[in-house]
Amino acid sequence: MTKPVLAKALVKVRGSRHVSTFHVMGEAPRVRSDFEPDDVALSRLHALAFGSTTFTVAPWGKRLRHHSLTWAGAFAGDELVAFVHVVWDGGVHGFLLDTVVHPSHQRQGLGRAVVAAAVRRARSAGCEWLHVDYESHLEAFYRDACGFRPTAAGLLRLS
Repeated sequence: MTKPVLAKALVKVRGSRHVSTFHVMGEAPRVRSDFEPDDVALSRLHALAFGSTTFTVAPWGKRLRHHSLTWAGAFAGDELVAFVHVVWDGGVHGFLLDTVVHPSHQRQGLGRAVVAAAVRRARSAGCEWLHVDYESHLEAFYRDACGFRPTAAGLLRLS
């Protein structure tokens, strides 16, 4: 099995602007920040985005409230169809994690929209830098659609 190649990107939060528009068949999904987490919905979305139809319910609500500065989701009606969150160091650095979009809603701007919402919230909280790690096939999304720039970084496997 080959190890995934990760790239590191960084976007300057102060002064940057990310504008995104998106439409899905029918009503446009609503992007909401810091909504009440639903462990089942988040676990299901995460599994589907990574190609699985089975999942174990993870304690997303507890994790988000304890470790995250902010989170954003896109909702088609009541269904969560995109998600991202930002953890931080309590100072000027935030870290974008778990960007996922439901497979049937991909390539419609929802990933870009939830990232933009997270960027706005991180900026308003005083973050100056937002970091993200991603696999090479996601480079166009993070660099072109979201405005991150590549940086050198390291990765250490702990298990």
